[in-house]
Amino acid sequence: MKNTYFLDSMRAQEKWRVEDSINLLPSENMTSPQARALLSSDFVNRYTLPINAEYAGEFLENSYRGTRITTDVELKAEELAREVFKSKFACVQPLSGHIAAMITIISTTKKNDLMCAIASENGGYDGYGPAYIPDIFGLRAGTLPFDADNFNLDTQVAADQIRKQKPRLVILGASLILFPYDMAPIREACSRSGTTLVYDGSHVLGLIAGGEFQKPLKEGAEILYGSTHKSFFGPQGGLIVTNSKEHDAAIRKNLTWRIVDNVHWNRVASLGQALLEMKRFGPQYAKQVIRNSQRLGRELKDRGFPIMFEDLGFSRSHQLLMDVKELKAIYGLGINDFSIRMEKSNLIIDSGGRLGTAEITRLGFKEKDLPALADLFIEAAKGKNVKSQVKAMRDRFDMAFRLR
Repeated sequence: MKNTYFLDSMRAQEKWRVEDSINLLPSENMTSPQARALLSSDFVNRYTLPINAEYAGEFLENSYRGTRITTDVELKAEELAREVFKSKFACVQPLSGHIAAMITIISTTKKNDLMCAIASENGGYDGYGPAYIPDIFGLRAGTLPFDADNFNLDTQVAADQIRKQKPRLVILGASLILFPYDMAPIREACSRSGTTLVYDGSHVLGLIAGGEFQKPLKEGAEILYGSTHKSFFGPQGGLIVTNSKEHDAAIRKNLTWRIVDNVHWNRVASLGQALLEMKRFGPQYAKQVIRNSQRLGRELKDRGFPIMFEDLGFSRSHQLLMDVKELKAIYGLGINDFSIRMEKSNLIIDSGGRLGTAEITRLGFKEKDLPALADLFIEAAKGKNVKSQVKAMRDRFDMAFRLR
């Protein structure tokens, strides 16, 4: 192996994914140059225990010195998170959305409790299935009724089920999420049943930060958590916000030496930078993401491509959903082989049938740019290699929604 293998791989990766490709994955986004610089700064070398911030501004000492700046960075990042999400408390220590989920679940349940979430076959997160997080924590796993025709929670049936089963925890949010939930009936049922209602905003966190999609804390969720690298344009990681002093205390109790230890201070600093950018550009960015989803859905549908839920406006999030059965009938390919075909033209999609508009929005795509993108998409779908045209389109855009 060459001594420069990993540096050469980095350069090849950046040329391919940053310069030559157009990314339509819903699970990825693009950090700003400032946020990326923080990831490779001296913060990456430093190791310390997370601080335990008290409400009066005092915090516990840890066993490391040289932490004056990292401590301040953490506190400033949490301050920004409170401002952006309009919450009383914020925790930026989770290393991922999955870790944020684990911290939230262990902080709101005890062994043998019932937790209910949207089933994976309806777009829910696989980690909430019986064999995963519930199994680790000794919980019983249930699912929430779903209305497949409207691709949304079956709200009234779900509320009735909550009142009957009285689960300890209900988790809203999903990996495939197109439309906001009607949370009021769920909130009322949870209140009557002594159930904690939380919201996994991993996919729509950037839209929520921008005041779009929905406002989970205002609409009744006691805790909001999620990933910081999907519709939210930060580094890979997670965060948790709440308005409850009791929940915040439980969350912090379950951090050090339980779910996390060192929290990767380069990530925290980079997340702080992304929060600064979201504070400045969040509303404008979130609105544009949704407009781009709806317009791209329309443009692809008008070209005969099987995008679902036309009658519902295609989407109110950063995601679109392909009809994979119809896609196979049209193009003769399953979704995995179809995604491989698209990648040959440097159009990056997933093999779950989703398309995402968060990263193209971060690059500055607007509605007027989407007919041309849809044309390239259809040509690639037919098997034509349009790599050079994709490169030419990518070259027209620089990063938008960033501090200069």
